[in-house]
Amino acid sequence: MTKDRIYRTAQQPIPPFEFNAAVVNVFDDMIHRSVPMYAEIIRQQARLVQRSYQPGTRIYDLGCSNGNLALSVCAGMPPGSFRMVAVDSSQPMLDAFDKRMAEWPQRADIRLTCSDIRDVALAQASVVVVNFTLQFIPPTDRSRLVQRIYDALVPGGMLLFSEKTVHPDAGLADLQVEYYYRFKRENGYSELEISQKREALENVLVPETVAQHHDRLTGCGFSAIDVWLKWFNFCSWICIK
Repeated sequence: MTKDRIYRTAQQPIPPFEFNAAVVNVFDDMIHRSVPMYAEIIRQQARLVQRSYQPGTRIYDLGCSNGNLALSVCAGMPPGSFRMVAVDSSQPMLDAFDKRMAEWPQRADIRLTCSDIRDVALAQASVVVVNFTLQFIPPTDRSRLVQRIYDALVPGGMLLFSEKTVHPDAGLADLQVEYYYRFKRENGYSELEISQKREALENVLVPETVAQHHDRLTGCGFSAIDVWLKWFNFCSWICIK
């Protein structure tokens, strides 16, 4: 994979982070070096998708990026056995997704949609996946989106999502950030890269507490909720309707 060097040299001013062609080109390196246990999240989510998909329904991958989840799902589900709608607002991401899937026979089972996930129609879903995407949606719009997801799920349907979170206790929040930046340093990012990426994400990625997410989920109707993976300030949830 192409090495992420986007923030290696000093930039002034630092533009807000966006999923443009430059980011797409290094996305896999960036996310594996920036999101703890990312490969495990995708691996287990794909297994959950395979286990929970109900024939005649849809899988939605909202904020699908370049198709990592879809590739993992396809590795375990034969052609014609499922329908997936993969949505992202970045056309360069979807172009990379389409290129990666070109040789897979399951490509015909996946519909790529370039759209803001707040605008896409949702219906008859047995699994909805939202990975590290809600955090880029304005906080005032998040409850409405989660409610629409809940309403679109069939009985027994599953929402899988992952987010970067923030702890309400200032001391623990600082501890989590300390260990996260240690993780990034161990993966080869310099202090300049870490600080410039942080500034680029300011007011673009807005994290919430685990309790805020839980309150939203219960308020939208979910009652079976589990944090199945947590690494300091990174969490993955299973929510069943």
